[in-house]
Amino acid sequence: MKKLTSDQLRTLFLKFFEQKGHKVIPSASLIPENDPSVLFTTAGMHPLVPYLMGQAHPAGKRLTDVQKCLRTGDIDDVGDSSHCTFFEMLGNWSLGDYFKEESIAWSYELLTGEEWLGIDKDRLYFTCFAGDDNAPRDTESHDLWVKMGVDPSHIFYLDAKHNWWIPGTTGPCGPDTEIFFDTGKPKCSPDCSPACDCGKYLEIWNNVFMQYYKDAEGHVTPLAKKNVDTGMGLDRTIATLQGAESVYDTDGFAPIIARIAELSGKDYKDSAETVKAFRIIADHIRSATFILGDPRGVTPSNVDQGYILRRLIRRAIRYAMQIGIPENSLCKVADAVIERYGEVYPELKENREKIMGELAQEEIRFQRTLKKGMKEFERMKSGFTDGKIDGVTAFHLYDTYGFPIEFTEEMARDNGLSVDRAGFEAAFAEHQNKSKQGAEQRFKGGLVDANETTAKLHTATHLLQAALRKVLGDGVAQKGSNITTERLRFDFSFERKMTPEEIKRVEELVNEAIKADVPVTCEEMSVDEARAQGAIGLFGDRYGEKVKVYTMGGFSKEICGGPHASHTGELGTFKIKKEEASSAGVRRIKAVLL
Repeated sequence: MKKLTSDQLRTLFLKFFEQKGHKVIPSASLIPENDPSVLFTTAGMHPLVPYLMGQAHPAGKRLTDVQKCLRTGDIDDVGDSSHCTFFEMLGNWSLGDYFKEESIAWSYELLTGEEWLGIDKDRLYFTCFAGDDNAPRDTESHDLWVKMGVDPSHIFYLDAKHNWWIPGTTGPCGPDTEIFFDTGKPKCSPDCSPACDCGKYLEIWNNVFMQYYKDAEGHVTPLAKKNVDTGMGLDRTIATLQGAESVYDTDGFAPIIARIAELSGKDYKDSAETVKAFRIIADHIRSATFILGDPRGVTPSNVDQGYILRRLIRRAIRYAMQIGIPENSLCKVADAVIERYGEVYPELKENREKIMGELAQEEIRFQRTLKKGMKEFERMKSGFTDGKIDGVTAFHLYDTYGFPIEFTEEMARDNGLSVDRAGFEAAFAEHQNKSKQGAEQRFKGGLVDANETTAKLHTATHLLQAALRKVLGDGVAQKGSNITTERLRFDFSFERKMTPEEIKRVEELVNEAIKADVPVTCEEMSVDEARAQGAIGLFGDRYGEKVKVYTMGGFSKEICGGPHASHTGELGTFKIKKEEASSAGVRRIKAVLL
């Protein structure tokens, strides 16, 4: 197989599907624009949900892209050979056009063709949906793989947990077929299969066939318009092609790992502890750099995306301390990230000053927090009369002050104490379980289940932004939004607290637009045409050749892809409930429709 670089794989993937009639679309923001169910774009399908739900995409029915994604559910697993928080997902899409036969044939051609990736077909394994009460066994996908020349012994039928896809609890859904690479490791048992986590089979691609719809009562019915959604993880695939020991041993991470070695004076492979620390720092600073450098970038805070960003940075700082990296040096690691990815994602270069400034400030803040934690330890240590720090207290130091358990154990030893490590692990496991339950709950609902109420609230955010710009000036720009069925939340750039008079005037302007009951119209046009017409949007490479522009009389003109009301008069009465700080230079408004 070809030993491609990461940049070559991106180019080759897009070129392949462009030759198959797909339009190349740019990566959307890491910060979801119209989906309150997740903090970050966690999969390639998220920005395309409105089009998978039936809206026409300006670029057509066949699309391909490389989407920036970020997942934090497995943040504590980062440091092993495959887990990352930030990753790039290569994808191709059919919106009511081709289906299983073409999707499977093209996937096989790209993977095994000598002109393309040239992977040995004998090292590829596949899974298909085994069937259940909702839908029959996917023998069609199985037979299509066999038609391509796949040995039937390399195809496994698995249950819905492994081979059924649905966004949330309702909506378009269907079976998927996943593609795995045999790493060469021995089987863990005679029944070893891609369902195992033993490491023998590494998933590199997933083809989702959305051919059903699940309603709120749980009924699954066939869709008239079927879609294809595929996703190939760039880091995992390039590790396979380069024969790398892990995703961290590929060209994507090489300059970042080298910078960490330079700063720490240690070799990456010195010990298992060093390997883990290097990987965590590399991953977390790469993620933090992309979050800070995103066109809709956030800053460290104690809520939502800002909290995740802060957690990533502080975890990197802890491990940097562990391997001897000097204080206030993580900007130099971020610089390596920008050097590595700046050509592909120019927003990193454009926002370099912001990235460096926020990282430096967060390092200073965290050093203060660590000092407070050490004072807390000194205050508490005399209370451990049995000579042991209990697990709950050790976890409190970890969760509140960012002390890794190893740090607490070291301080304990210096003071003639021991730590209940088992108790800490139990408290930590309970915390992880609650976090995962919260994440699962968070993913349910939102604009994936778009209804009339969320469409009205989303329409109101357009009018709100227009009113803010009239009252506060054209420097106001949207920095994020979150919509539930009860309220809207809108983040915007502004340096100070709004006055009561300003808040009242914004309310009045929005309600005047609602009372006017103007139609909400949508036109497809080029980015240049949208700009010339005065549409609001984050202009640049993030848009394709054609965009949707929503106009509400003379009140608002904005590029968007979300659900909308048909007339402003449908919205009722707009009321601002709270105006507050979100993060440095960003304010937040919470509002309702009555």
